[in-house]
Amino acid sequence: MPAVVLTVAVLVVANVLLHRWTGPVRLVAAVTVAAVLLGVLRWAGGTAADAGLAPGTRARGARWAAALMGLVAVVCLVGALLPATRPLFEDRRYDAMTGSELAVRVLVVVPVGTVLVEEVAFRGVLYGLVRRARGTVWATAVSSLLFGLWHILPSLGLATAKPALTGVVGGSGLGSALAVVGAVLFTAGAGVLLCELRRRSDSLLAPMGLHWAVNAFGYVAGFLLR
Repeated sequence: MPAVVLTVAVLVVANVLLHRWTGPVRLVAAVTVAAVLLGVLRWAGGTAADAGLAPGTRARGARWAAALMGLVAVVCLVGALLPATRPLFEDRRYDAMTGSELAVRVLVVVPVGTVLVEEVAFRGVLYGLVRRARGTVWATAVSSLLFGLWHILPSLGLATAKPALTGVVGGSGLGSALAVVGAVLFTAGAGVLLCELRRRSDSLLAPMGLHWAVNAFGYVAGFLLR
């Protein structure tokens, strides 16, 4: 599957660059990567339906997305209010963040710099290519595994950024390694859920909605709990 190999190669390069770049450059790069990957899908003979972007499924996908965003909002609200779960939302990375910076992150950085590129890559192009060749189970497995590995670089400082996690794994090198492994396993599992949403809704909009909601409402909760 040359197209799958090419997609993975693009993602390896993109992962390094997107982790290093910030601001408008990162956003432009994210859009470019998404466009390149969709070009790879088309080159391989794939269609908009293979990417979960068929016009006929958009309305259904939008309904799924709206319902999921509402559900996540309620869960985050309850979780942030309950003393037992409140520490899970606390994050030292929000300490110096302003309200305008939060708005930019939630409304621009997350949907463009994170959700767009990751959903197009993993639940769109990669899932679509493998599904055409090997079926849904293989598509879910490959997409989810690579989605987990994609999060190695972003999770390198996780053990010290999250107080609740620091209390579990500590701030040593071993603790940092355990946090990375945990993040990879967790995001791989999340990838399975997102792939299932993609399958059931037949639209990329459903996993995009859930992905945005988890990240965005998590940021809002963490910001308010500073």
